Amino acid sequence: MHTKRLLIIFTRNPIPGKVKTRLAAEIGDKKALEIYESLRSHTARVTRLVNAKKEIFFSNLIPAEDLLLTKETTARLQQGKDLGERMHNALNSGFKTGARRIVLIGTDCHELSTEIIEEAFSALEHSDTVIGPANDGGFYLIGMKEAIPELFLEREWSNPDVLQESIDILLRLNISFKQLRELSDIDTLEDLKKSELWKPEA
Repeated sequence: MHTKRLLIIFTRNPIPGKVKTRLAAEIGDKKALEIYESLRSHTARVTRLVNAKKEIFFSNLIPAEDLLLTKETTARLQQGKDLGERMHNALNSGFKTGARRIVLIGTDCHELSTEIIEEAFSALEHSDTVIGPANDGGFYLIGMKEAIPELFLEREWSNPDVLQESIDILLRLNISFKQLRELSDIDTLEDLKKSELWKPEA
């Protein structure tokens, strides 16, 4: 295992009514939870072969068992008042424990692959940061070689300009970055219908 590489996976605890709330508003809590578990299973599959140490950061509590947890993974709890602070704290803790290249992903992207994550780590050999743009204006992946508080703290996360604002911050700070291919997150019924997970009722 490449010990200087760390893959951080952010996940919500799979609790009905607490995951995929925009999707749940359209298809119900039970179905939304099923979709979320499919997304988490996909994430587990594609990250298993990534050549890096892996830490799973849960939203509410650390479970005794979870489909993302294996003998090779470490379970941690997200800490912070908003998504940006939680990501920053997770990345910071990784650097403090000796990681030199950290890639952080969520569990919303069914198009994510092992190859794309490996590509992100490779990009960090030549760039300071790497971003995987999502087609909703956010990002499905972010990676770096050192903590960049400006990217995460005191920001508004629920808007369609997150990606562009992040790029503007990196340009302003003169931090080099590489963009990966654009992929789709699944947050709404429209997203779901465009994905391989869509199974219309007979």
